[in-house]
Amino acid sequence: MSKEERKSMVRNVCMLTGLVVLRFCKCLSFIGFWAGVLLITGCSGEKAQRPKERGCGAHAALAEIDSLMWRQPDSAFILLQQFAVNPKADSLDEFNGHYIQLLISELLYKNYYAQTNRPELRQAVEFFDSLTLTINDHPHASWRHCGLDPQSPELNDNLIFLDARAHYINGVGYYEQDSATEACKEYLNALDAVERIFLRTEPSGYYAQFLALTYNRLGELFSKQFMMESAIDCFKQAYSYCKIATTSPYGESNTLYRIGNQYVELQEYDSAYYYFEMALDLLPDSLNVIYRDLISSRALMDYQLNNQADSPLKELKKVMGSVVDEDEALTRRFTIGNIYYEEAEFDSALLYLELVFEHKSDILMRIQAAELLHAIYDSMDNRSKEEYYMRFLAQNKAMESDNKAEVSRLNDVYKNYMFSRQKQYMEQKANERKEKVFRVLLVIGGFSLFLAMMHLLRHRNRKEVRSREISHNAMMKRLQNTNIRLREENERLIGSQSMVKTEITLQKASASDYEALMKESICYDLLHRFGKTEIITTNKPAYYANLAITSRERQRLAAVVSKHCPDFCPLLLEKYPNLKQADFEFCRFLLIGLTEPQVAVLLQKDYSTIWKRSRKIKETLRTVEPKHCLRHVLFD
Repeated sequence: MSKEERKSMVRNVCMLTGLVVLRFCKCLSFIGFWAGVLLITGCSGEKAQRPKERGCGAHAALAEIDSLMWRQPDSAFILLQQFAVNPKADSLDEFNGHYIQLLISELLYKNYYAQTNRPELRQAVEFFDSLTLTINDHPHASWRHCGLDPQSPELNDNLIFLDARAHYINGVGYYEQDSATEACKEYLNALDAVERIFLRTEPSGYYAQFLALTYNRLGELFSKQFMMESAIDCFKQAYSYCKIATTSPYGESNTLYRIGNQYVELQEYDSAYYYFEMALDLLPDSLNVIYRDLISSRALMDYQLNNQADSPLKELKKVMGSVVDEDEALTRRFTIGNIYYEEAEFDSALLYLELVFEHKSDILMRIQAAELLHAIYDSMDNRSKEEYYMRFLAQNKAMESDNKAEVSRLNDVYKNYMFSRQKQYMEQKANERKEKVFRVLLVIGGFSLFLAMMHLLRHRNRKEVRSREISHNAMMKRLQNTNIRLREENERLIGSQSMVKTEITLQKASASDYEALMKESICYDLLHRFGKTEIITTNKPAYYANLAITSRERQRLAAVVSKHCPDFCPLLLEKYPNLKQADFEFCRFLLIGLTEPQVAVLLQKDYSTIWKRSRKIKETLRTVEPKHCLRHVLFD
């Protein structure tokens, strides 16, 4: 094949390849267009329609108070009082009028005051509900109302969060009025609003704090009604959110302490002891009431598990020395009196339990103390005292009956909420599965379309490719015919010539020739060039640039080897026909005794390259000592 014919064939192949690539790119563009259309069409039916926002903007001063409230509620309360007496407070718009009522209620609660603005707060709840009616259908979006602290992204102007806060603090008001069921409903409304925002993500910051506070309030409500399982569930939820954003330095320990108390009521003392120990490990210090509560509860657990009173009583009396107020002291006395009662030391028990009954404000603890006192005086045949505590307990029977009805209502409310929450979770999972199926179908459809387009492309180009193949085959046939004619002509010329075969005998050089070779100045110079220089194979060749061999020296080395061994190359080729022309110079270096690192430095090549060449030559020579092998082949 001539050079012109080869160039023509290369041009034809390049043109064919370019055409195929161009068709492929057009096909991909077409597929991308239709895939985008399908994606937009599939998603447009599920796209949330943003509701029209009502005009609302938080007053800058109120937004500042709101932001401060989460860190320093006492300071925020002072600022709110100062703002309330400002003449500008009377000219607030509808939104800020309800917003300030919400802040008043929250700050009263956070500063341990009773709620005093119940009617105004309930109006605020209705107002924020009205802003979020359409939002509940699409809970993942947030609507800005221009005001809350921009440095607090967790409070980033979310009307849903404001509505949840309003329901929460309204529940606090119901709880203060002993309306446990209504309080529970409001707490659950607050949870539902916030948890809908985070169906797919994990809440953080103020959202997590709010959820922890709300679940704690629910757990406390259920605990008061002796609904231990529900209380444990809520406190565990609170603990999980408290770990994300703690409500206080003692928040996690306090929540774990409450969980332990529920297990005490269930008489699962091992579980209670476990949570008490966990809570103690997380406490940052021991100068707080939670630490004293935990020590007292753990001492009671020790007594319940081991039936040994000495050590628990000693621990409890030690805690009594650290109490800060009379109410806490009465709580500690009740625990001590309880142990004395279990030990049947009734005189000591009376000293503690009567004080609790007379002075403790907590009605449940007074009832428990009255039950123990009634049992003690019954065993002592003290009828007057026995009847006194019996009358007190009888008066509270009606309250116990009301409590059972309250518990039933609370159970219904909480179960309905949990059912609704589970339903939302299942719907979310179903939607996620639908989205995954849609994506898979979209990929399969796109791939099928791609295959169809490729098939169509091949079909459209079939005639063109076939014609090019015919032209190429015709050209190859012509080339084959030309080669046949040339081969026949060559054979004819060879046959017509009289070939005289001359036997050529290759002669090895003598041992004295090898000694003379080694005495040549170029060999001596190369062998002694490195002196005491230590060659480190990991260094770059340029590091030894001053030791490199010159082109003149390479020519001199080749000349002296040919001088003392004229048949150097033929002898090697006769013995080792696989040697290449480039291997002869390497063999010269090895023949005079140079090592692989020295050769790498001389040729200024990486050691790994020279090592591979040397390994190849050793495999060809079938030896690990190439110098001796070469000397044996070339010299007698």
